[in-house]
Order: sequence, then C-alpha cells, then structure tokens
Amino acid sequence: MAIYGYARVSTDQQTLAAQEAALTQVGCAKVYKETISGAATDRPQLAKLQRVLESGDTLIVTRLDRLARSTRDLLNILHALGERGVTFKSLRDPWCDTTTPHGRLMLTVLGGLAEFERELIRARTGEGRERAKRNGVHMGRPHKLTPHQRREALVRREAGEAHADIARSFAVDRSTISRLR
Repeated sequence: MAIYGYARVSTDQQTLAAQEAALTQVGCAKVYKETISGAATDRPQLAKLQRVLESGDTLIVTRLDRLARSTRDLLNILHALGERGVTFKSLRDPWCDTTTPHGRLMLTVLGGLAEFERELIRARTGEGRERAKRNGVHMGRPHKLTPHQRREALVRREAGEAHADIARSFAVDRSTISRLR
C-alpha cells in the first residue's frame, strides 16, 4: 500500500517545486513529474505511474486539473484506477477523495451528471441529424461521382463494359462502380 504523487505543469516557465513539496509533505513515496500541456493525450509520466499503481495504493495530486483535461477524462482515469483497487485524493479538492464514502458519493454524482450530459448531447445530435436528412442533407462522405456521372457509369456497366475500365475513366476505384445502384 504505497502513496504516489503526480505533478504536472504546462510550460518550461512554470515550476513543479510547490506541487512536489506538497505531495512529499502528505507522504508520497514517489512523485511522478512532467512538463506537458494538460491537453496532451500522451503524458508519458502519467502512463508510467498508472502502470506502477497496484491494488491498495493511493494516487494524490495537488489539484484535479493537474491530472485530467476534462470531467470526462477525470472520470475515465478514476474509473480505471478504481477497477484496479487504487484510491485517489486531490489536496485542493477535498470532495474528490475516493478513500472516503463521501468522496466516492460525490464522484458517483459527478459521473451521473456527466453521463446525463452525454445522453443529452447524443439526443440533440441525433435530432439534428434526422432534421438534416429530412431537409435533404447528405450525411457521410461526399459522393465520388456526380449524378450525371453515376447515370453514365450505370449505362456503361449495363452495356457490359468492364468495371475497371469505367472506374479508370472516372478516376475512381473499381468498387465505386460496383456499388452503384
């Protein structure tokens, strides 16, 4: 049962010293540190730390924004840690502490709100997509051939011309000609 810390700053002009001192003061055996933007998806030291953590260990950060880019990112990280039996604490955000029942409750509520928000976004997106389809908007990739080219390709295909020859004349793949209806 070890206690690990994670400290991160975004630029070389910032210093990790205050975070490292705070994490060491609360008993972190090792502090993983990196200078990288929070928007970066590839954070090597965080990945290394996550590989080291074992059941019963605790991860501590000074603030939530040092660990995660967004609420969704935070919840994903905490879920992955929780599944492995790792607890989490944020020094400046005492409500975010999975070592206590109250902290777990707060994160459960936060997770529920994030899921509710995702469902609302999914519903609004679906409604917008249906409305666009009703208005004749084509969804997906643009057609490779114009309507005139499609008609001409179909006529040539029905006349027995090879799909590869038709495709070559329109500078498309043979499968594009084969899929025409």
